[in-house]
Amino acid sequence: MRDLAYLKLMSREYPTIKAASSEIINLTAIQGLPKGTEYFFSDLHGEYEAFIHLLRSASGIIREKITETFGHIIPEKEEVELANMIYYPERVVSQMQLKGLATDDWQRVAIYRLVQICKVVSSKYTRSKVRKKMPPEFAYVIDELLHVDYNDDNKRVYYSEIIRSIIDIRVGDKFIIALCELIQNLTIDSLHIIGDIFDRGPRADIIMKELMQFHDVDIQWGNHDISWMGAATGNLACICNVLRIAISYNSFDVLEDGYGINLRPLSMFAARVYHNDTCERFVPQILDENIYDAVDPGLAAKMHKAIAIIQFKVQGQIIGRHPEYEMDDRRLLEAVDFDRGVVVVEGKEYPMLDLSFPTVDPKDPLRLTAEEEDLLHTLQLSFKHNELLHKHIRFLYSHGSLYKCYNSNLLYHGCIPMKEDGSFDEIVVDSISYSGQALMDYVDRKVQNAYFMAEESPEKEDAMDFMWYLWCGAKSPVYGKGKMTTFEHYFIEDPATHKEPMNPYYRLSVKEETCDRILEEFGLPKSGSHIINGHVPVKIKEGESPVKAGGKLFIIDGGLSKAYQSRTGIAGYTLIYNSNHLALAEHKPFDPEKESTPRVSIVENMHKRVMVADTDKGVELAGRIADLKELVGAYREGILKEKVE
Repeated sequence: MRDLAYLKLMSREYPTIKAASSEIINLTAIQGLPKGTEYFFSDLHGEYEAFIHLLRSASGIIREKITETFGHIIPEKEEVELANMIYYPERVVSQMQLKGLATDDWQRVAIYRLVQICKVVSSKYTRSKVRKKMPPEFAYVIDELLHVDYNDDNKRVYYSEIIRSIIDIRVGDKFIIALCELIQNLTIDSLHIIGDIFDRGPRADIIMKELMQFHDVDIQWGNHDISWMGAATGNLACICNVLRIAISYNSFDVLEDGYGINLRPLSMFAARVYHNDTCERFVPQILDENIYDAVDPGLAAKMHKAIAIIQFKVQGQIIGRHPEYEMDDRRLLEAVDFDRGVVVVEGKEYPMLDLSFPTVDPKDPLRLTAEEEDLLHTLQLSFKHNELLHKHIRFLYSHGSLYKCYNSNLLYHGCIPMKEDGSFDEIVVDSISYSGQALMDYVDRKVQNAYFMAEESPEKEDAMDFMWYLWCGAKSPVYGKGKMTTFEHYFIEDPATHKEPMNPYYRLSVKEETCDRILEEFGLPKSGSHIINGHVPVKIKEGESPVKAGGKLFIIDGGLSKAYQSRTGIAGYTLIYNSNHLALAEHKPFDPEKESTPRVSIVENMHKRVMVADTDKGVELAGRIADLKELVGAYREGILKEKVE
């Protein structure tokens, strides 16, 4: 029997046999429902418009439901209009009102069609679960409309009268918006973000706001997320890194308008120090125009170079503090011969494309100038005391982890570091070796320590430095490459030096036996389980498939970021897992002026329909039912007394 103290605690919530029995019946019934639909996204990279569209459209599934429901009844043009109304209800209703088209008849038809779609997407949930998702002010009315018996003439009249009343009292617009939002809410039961919310795209902060409003979401951190998390701890190399990347992609809005980070000290410093330097190697890529904070490209290039040079200094200092990182060959400012204009990389000399380094002392290249130290202190305060940034970072911690095992799927962003022979690579700390799942758990703890340990404790300082290592270190499971060649890209022309060798994992994981070994390492069955990755863009236009290892591995980074779309040929994937199948939605590049419903393809059919009882949630429910049965037994045997009023 369960511990008596635990049963007493349960009895507060279920004080009678009747209450406990009722909950047993409810939970048992839920076990018999089809599992909810899970959506997997990766590598969002600040592309907020595209991501929000995919989220609201359920990556094309809402459009499919409309076609299934009305495909032989209404023309395709009206299907598209109905879909757009569900995705952007406030905008569409407002436009109809401005054009004078939001007539009583239009509202009546819209409400009818939305109720039909709502019935379809709510069919796999309990009535109570659907009701909990409804807006309170319309919950009773929506519940009635969803459960009308159309074969009953009296009920048909009742249905019509409800809709007529809604329109007569002039709340039809609000009711339409409420129905649209409910459809969005019901279509996706749970959301998995397989890393890299930040960098490259314009507004990661807007994506974070959207995720925080979602009812069930988890995040597996990517190296770009880790970099921002490290910056929030105050790590100087991570701060420089997020600023450098944002400036290099012209993403000033996310810094200044999104998070309120004051870049004026950096711009003044850069304009003064590099006033005679065109900084042509540092001109930003302009993939998106800044709406709120347009910066002159010439000044942006100077800011880019200034923060890059500072970053090379502070990360060189980190490497010096941590010989265990085995990264001495990445202290490349120290490898420059300033008199001859060359740099030595892995024993070979290369000419430097730029030698204008007014803040670098050739005798001590990693030493910061007094001005650079003051600038870093100011920037560090902007990150450490940034209320909105820390609100978002705490959400990443509370809803995130390095990996997740859920419903026989193993989710992680990058890789499980491996050796060429297929064994798991290890990190040795204090004579203890960590590899495979133990390595992932160790890294997860270090990430937690970097943010939550007491300020200025040696453990926190060590963990903060480790956040930078995770960004670019050879054994980092969120990076997965032998080295990061940022310095070489800026300063060396030879493209051979720009290559970043992939961890053996990426070559080996396309084999079923490797995936089986990884699944077994994490306690998952070989049969029916999958690994879901992001991080590495899948080059569809070169014939590469996101489905590998006989269907055991899905790599779903297909280029949602505009920076990758020329290489991948598409705009990313959504993996969709419902009770019947696994499907991949192939995204088109987002254009708000065009219809861009993804192409959805089924990639694996389930052997039998997956019910809630077959899921991790079902296991939880089974445990809860067993506890409730023990509580009922305790009441019946007189061990506990019912609280009958």
